[in-house]
Amino acid sequence: MKYLEGKVVLVTGATRGIGKGIAIGLGESGATVYITGRSVVYNASNEVSGSLAETKLAVENAGGVCIPVQVDHSNDEQVRLLFQQIEDEQQGQLDLLVNNVYGGVLALTNTNNKPFWDCEPSLWDACNNVGLRSHYVASIFAARMMTKRKQGLICTISSWGGLSHIFGAAYGAGKSACDRLAAEMALELKPHNVTSVCLYPGIVGTEHITNMAAQMEQENLADPKNATFTERYNWETPLLTGRVIARLAAEENIIYRTGRVQIVAELAQQYSILDENGICPVSLRSLRFVMPMAFSGLRKYSQLIPDIKVPWWLLLIGMLSSPKI
Repeated sequence: MKYLEGKVVLVTGATRGIGKGIAIGLGESGATVYITGRSVVYNASNEVSGSLAETKLAVENAGGVCIPVQVDHSNDEQVRLLFQQIEDEQQGQLDLLVNNVYGGVLALTNTNNKPFWDCEPSLWDACNNVGLRSHYVASIFAARMMTKRKQGLICTISSWGGLSHIFGAAYGAGKSACDRLAAEMALELKPHNVTSVCLYPGIVGTEHITNMAAQMEQENLADPKNATFTERYNWETPLLTGRVIARLAAEENIIYRTGRVQIVAELAQQYSILDENGICPVSLRSLRFVMPMAFSGLRKYSQLIPDIKVPWWLLLIGMLSSPKI
C-alpha cells in the first residue's frame, strides 16, 4: 500500500545492507526517497558490493522515486549541503529521516574479537564517528526543517548491542548512546510535534553477515552457541525494517511512541507485515527465540513455544548477569 505517497524521506548509508532494504521498503510505500552513500557506481574491488546507482534502481523497481546523493557523513559540510539540497528541491519538506549510516563494520571485522585494550584507540572513532556522531549531525539539520513544519519522524537505527555485549566496548557504548540520543532528542522535539525513536532490528541477513556466516561454515568454526549464523535461525531481511518504518511513519498519532525503543519484529507483528520470504520473525526477547537459542534441540519445535515477550526489566537483569547473547 502507498502509505507514504507525497512524503519526502532520507535514508543515510543506503548503498547496501539495512539501509538499502529500508530505502526499498519506503519506495514500495510511494515515498520520494533520498539516499546517501560514498559509492556512486559499483566498484568490483569492494569485498561487498553496493552503490547508490544499484539502490536507486531497486527503489524504482519497487515503485518509488529515488534521489541519490554522494555524501561522506564524516564531513559536516557535505551533510549540510545534502539537507540544503532537500530543502531547495522539496520546498522545505522532509517527513522522515532514517539515521542508518555506519562506518565501523570493517574495523570491527579486523579486530577479530580482541579485547578493547589490544585494539588501537582509533577503533572508537571508526565505530562512533560515522555512526553515533553522524546521526547527531544529521538530526540537527533534519530537526531544523521538521520543527518549522511541526511534523516529522527521526528513526535512529540502533542494536541489541546497546544492551548486551556483541562486538566489544566501543560498539556497545556507541549503540547505547544511540538509544539515549533518540530519547533526549524526543524530549526536545515533542513540543514541536516531531517524533524521535530508535529501532532494534533482529539478526539481519545483510551482505556482511551473510558472508560472515559462509566463512564460519567453510572454516568449520560454528559451534552450537553460534548456530544462529549457520542455521539462519530467525533471520530477518533488510527489507523487513524498511516495510516496518514505512508503516510506522504512516501512523497518525506517531508522537505517542516518541523516545521509546521500537523492536522491528514486534512492530511487524502489530502491523501484520511479512518479510520478503513470507514469514514474520519473532522478537529477540520472545521465548520462542530465547529458549531455542539456549537449548538448540528445541529449534525444530520453536513454533510450539509461546510467543511471550520477556519483560524489559527481566531482560536487563539477565543481560547484566550474563552479558553475552
